[in-house]
Amino acid sequence: DTMSTRDYEEKIRKELMPFTDVPILFVSALTKQRLLKALEATVQVYESRQQRIPTSKFNEFMLKVIEAYPPPATKGKYVKIKYCMQLPTQTPQFVFFANLPQYVKEPYKRYLENKIREKWDFSGVPIDIYIREK
Repeated sequence: DTMSTRDYEEKIRKELMPFTDVPILFVSALTKQRLLKALEATVQVYESRQQRIPTSKFNEFMLKVIEAYPPPATKGKYVKIKYCMQLPTQTPQFVFFANLPQYVKEPYKRYLENKIREKWDFSGVPIDIYIREK
């Protein structure tokens, strides 16, 4: 019934906790129920994985996001992110060039990932973010 599927989905989401964008489908191999939905979701995730963002558009959007909420200062040093781009890899990987990359911590990387996911559809796809020195 609908209540049990909601409860199971809630439990699965708790297990996968930091990953909230993973599609969860309930499929039956015996009755062949919702098999086409599973294939459609698979194709959608594959297309999201193949997505390429032009560097100019990516830079334009992300630099505004970074300007609105810059990385926190560590030990009195301010991190300035000057340039960003998507790497030409199989899975979506993004690199941000900064003056002090060692001071950018994991929570800020998650913030950048969330902003990327808000703007572009990368549902079900892992995103890697790297901070490098320019």
